Amino acid sequence: MKIMHVFRSPVGGLFRHVSDLAREQRILGHDVGVICDRETGGAAADKSLAALERVCNLGLTRIAIGTLPGIADFTALRAMKKIVAASGARVIHGHGAKGGVYARLTGRKLGLASAYSPHGGSLHYEWLNLPGAAFLSAERLLRFSNSGIIFVCDFEKHLFEHKIGIGKCKNAVIYNGLQPQEFAMRELSANAADFLFVGEMRRLKGVDVLLDALAQARKTQPFTLNLVGDGRDLAKIKARAENLGIAGATFFLGRKTIGEALPLGRVLVLPSRHESFPYVVLEAIAARVPIIASRVGGIPEILAENQLVTAGDAKDLAQAMVEAALHPTDRVSVAELQIKAAQLFTVRRMAERTLAFYNLLH
Repeated sequence: MKIMHVFRSPVGGLFRHVSDLAREQRILGHDVGVICDRETGGAAADKSLAALERVCNLGLTRIAIGTLPGIADFTALRAMKKIVAASGARVIHGHGAKGGVYARLTGRKLGLASAYSPHGGSLHYEWLNLPGAAFLSAERLLRFSNSGIIFVCDFEKHLFEHKIGIGKCKNAVIYNGLQPQEFAMRELSANAADFLFVGEMRRLKGVDVLLDALAQARKTQPFTLNLVGDGRDLAKIKARAENLGIAGATFFLGRKTIGEALPLGRVLVLPSRHESFPYVVLEAIAARVPIIASRVGGIPEILAENQLVTAGDAKDLAQAMVEAALHPTDRVSVAELQIKAAQLFTVRRMAERTLAFYNLLH
């Protein structure tokens, strides 16, 4: 099978998903290619794409793909049609809002089967604003008979049905997967804190709630927190830690790989207000890291009830943090979760189920 993957930005969980999927499809004997934006990602993306290009025997091409709908999309679509036609691809798989629009329109023009994985994408938008109305309207119009939708969790499927409607479009839920080498117990660093946050420093990720919860939890014990990542709200978050009187217990460590980050805390805390199906939860499970997370998105499809807290509720989170720190054996067995993840959340399983879905589209 000849497969072309299309997406906009070569960063984050979406890029990791595409990279893993393309590599595994190549290992399984299929031909793969990639088309993505040439303007985003910086030096880190350039390096990752250079490594991915080695497995893309149908080519890896970067063109200009804007974030929001605009006139430039017509130029990009013409370029993409030529690239896909020249590659000989028979399936085009779009990832994210822009990737999904481009892949399905190009697939229809060339008579190819097309698959679409939202990865949140247009589901982050609402009908009440102009960009949201444009993306969500496009979603409704692009449910062609030779196209299908792959969701990364049941939550994403239900949200799509609610906002857009699936109609008669073929669809499947296929979970993200990890590489075999990721299923290895982590060793704690000498400077590990009691708790660890890994992610973007922004309100959506609930870092403010985590700081409030830490301040409450420290009334019981002098707990510490390592925070890995950066983002637009970093200055505000640091100021909040100062105002709460916990600056001496919170350590902002900047960006790190997940392998570097997980040894830096005894319990991972994911206090997000919104999520889809975050890789960091799977990565922590695979490394046998205890987790506390908000009951949002697809997270309840992975974790047990006693690992979950109410999003935005600092008191609930503080209680869970104290319980996890003082009575770790009362939480769900991290070994049991790792075994479950090794069966359900692997790159091989993800790739095989995705290939089977492509065959339904012809």
